Amino acid sequence: MSELDEIRQRKLQEMMRMTGSGLSGGVAYPDSPVVVTDSDFEETVKKYPVVVVDCWAPWCGPCRMLSPTVDAMAKDLKGKVVFAKLNTDENIGTAGKFRIMSIPTLLYFKDGKLVDKSVGALPRPMLESQVNKHLQ
Repeated sequence: MSELDEIRQRKLQEMMRMTGSGLSGGVAYPDSPVVVTDSDFEETVKKYPVVVVDCWAPWCGPCRMLSPTVDAMAKDLKGKVVFAKLNTDENIGTAGKFRIMSIPTLLYFKDGKLVDKSVGALPRPMLESQVNKHLQ
């Protein structure tokens, strides 16, 4: 299976999950990170009360180390937080807007507004602590 086929398959599964259970206020909460681009970034961060955006690139080793943690937390915190992934190589407009100079960078949004930012592959306990600050 080619990389493009794998991406299509993941996207299809993600869309199927989003149309299933996990509704909160009429909005389906995904249980895995959603892929965001320059064109749908603003819409996504405004759609949910708390969104954590993982800014990454395919060639970045620390980004690949962080990815399983983000995936697991998306599942564990479904209904409370939505995790999104932004490929900074393919979406330079958004990366530039938020001055992403190092990756991985995590952007924390609450009610559509940027409220925090962290840089580096944080261990899960540190990432949970950062996320929990914004759930109050």
